[in-house]
Amino acid sequence: MYVSEWENGKRNISDRYAAILRKLLGVIDTELRGGSIDAAPSVADGYDELLSRIDSASSVSQSMVKAFDDQTELLRTMDRQLGASALVDQMTGHLAALEDALNFAVLPSARRPVALALAGASTLAAWQAIDAGAVERAWRHYEVAKRAARDAEDRMYLTHAMAEQAYVLCEAGRPRLGLELVRDAQRTLGRDGSPRFRAWLYAAEAELCVHAGLPDDCRRALDAAAASLPPGHEERDPEMLSIFLNEAHLARWRGNALALLGDEDAVRSLYGALEVVDPSFVRAQAGLHADLVQAHLARAEYEEANTHLRQAKLLASRTGSVRQRRRIDLLSARL
Repeated sequence: MYVSEWENGKRNISDRYAAILRKLLGVIDTELRGGSIDAAPSVADGYDELLSRIDSASSVSQSMVKAFDDQTELLRTMDRQLGASALVDQMTGHLAALEDALNFAVLPSARRPVALALAGASTLAAWQAIDAGAVERAWRHYEVAKRAARDAEDRMYLTHAMAEQAYVLCEAGRPRLGLELVRDAQRTLGRDGSPRFRAWLYAAEAELCVHAGLPDDCRRALDAAAASLPPGHEERDPEMLSIFLNEAHLARWRGNALALLGDEDAVRSLYGALEVVDPSFVRAQAGLHADLVQAHLARAEYEEANTHLRQAKLLASRTGSVRQRRRIDLLSARL
């Protein structure tokens, strides 16, 4: 009865139920209540309060910035294990605190470290929004991330936001435009950036090439990613903490692309990745099993496909990923 009355505008959603529904549906408060997310922020009342906020922002220390980064890292860890929907309130509050600190910081020396922290947090929030199926929110978060990266004068963070934003275009049915954005990100980066990050950009290009119907370009980009990737088991990029990429991760990415292309070599790459995948990457495991469903279907191996479909469903349910459940539903329809 309550749901019917909420949907028909006969009853307002109380704060108590809003808190429950935000976590259940993975939406922010304005999306839940139907308000405008363009609403103007409250304005500081008078010069005294304004100057007080400016003074507070100018005194943001390195330890405070580190606290912001630590909070982003905690949310990133929780996201890959629990999924995005359970974190929507924490992420919203975290971004609001970072934007508030940046809005009242005046000099570049105070703005740059906060802007960099905001860029990293906003790309994480954007990816969480994609996972929750909230593509407009994802787009807006990427725009915030790009502005913050420009404020911080950091091309790696800027190109990372650009390349991830391309996935929103792909999800919206514009893979060619998304591919152009990834390639523009590569041109923007130029010779800057770590080798691991450049490998990540090539892998992202390869995935977009698949959806754009360019198999030869996909394989070239995968080869470029493998050539750029530093050897060894290390997976974290110290210059871009949101990047996790080593040979095992790239094998999973390669298997995903080849599975979408219907290439028989996909199965070998995917099983190799499955053997070494970090169990804390729950959402990645769900995607890996979905890739194996795709690869086995291409070989008409329906029993194996069913086995991995069950695993993909189980793991996707744990994270509440709307994006993965949508893909799993499409794969289920083919069995």
